[in-house]
Amino acid sequence: MSTGELLSIEPLELKFPFELKKQISCSLQLSNKTDSYVAFKVKTTNPKKYCVRPNTGIVLPRSTCDVIVTMQAQKEAPPDMQCKDKFLLQSVKTNDGATPKDITPEAFNKEAGHVVEECKLRVVYVAPPQPPSPVPEGSEEGSSPRATVTENGNLGAEFSNATKGLSEQLETPERSVEARALIAKLAEEKLNALQTNNRLRQELELLRNQGGKSSGGVSIIVVIVIGLLGLLLGYLMKKS
Repeated sequence: MSTGELLSIEPLELKFPFELKKQISCSLQLSNKTDSYVAFKVKTTNPKKYCVRPNTGIVLPRSTCDVIVTMQAQKEAPPDMQCKDKFLLQSVKTNDGATPKDITPEAFNKEAGHVVEECKLRVVYVAPPQPPSPVPEGSEEGSSPRATVTENGNLGAEFSNATKGLSEQLETPERSVEARALIAKLAEEKLNALQTNNRLRQELELLRNQGGKSSGGVSIIVVIVIGLLGLLLGYLMKKS
């Protein structure tokens, strides 16, 4: 906030959440802390790029006035998102009861003996706010993921989907390193699960080919193996 003798101005930086091909606005609040009528005028180094409403006006004694600055839609971003545009807000005491129609350029002429207060404002581009990450379906609190492991391809697909979802949720500048580490850990667990699945399938085929056990015994082993696979997959999916 700038605290001059006539007006207090907030903020001193015009912050625009920059987006290509989109008009963006920000506001200034002018506070008259005197018992006099104060006239103001807003100038800019790039008048074709900005629209200021109102660009001149009267702030009544002990009152405030809002000024809206709109940046026209831009076709390309500046280098390094740096902006050299500046604004100058001039203020001067005026006659009681004055209206915006009574303001003339002469009122802000220092050479004519008028006491003109000036405040310089700079333009800053900031990143637009990011939308919240969507919550994947079926991830409500209290629900538990379930899957049936029948083939290696199904197991790989489940892990791929889980990895992709985590990547989308965690891929932000602040957490990118953490996200990559978690994804790498999931990939390793996926590989271990696939190897375990293959080994169990091979053992199951071996038991079937031995022929020394009854058909009922083989069925029990099949049930046990499938149950173990289900528990293993459920544990890994909960961790993801």
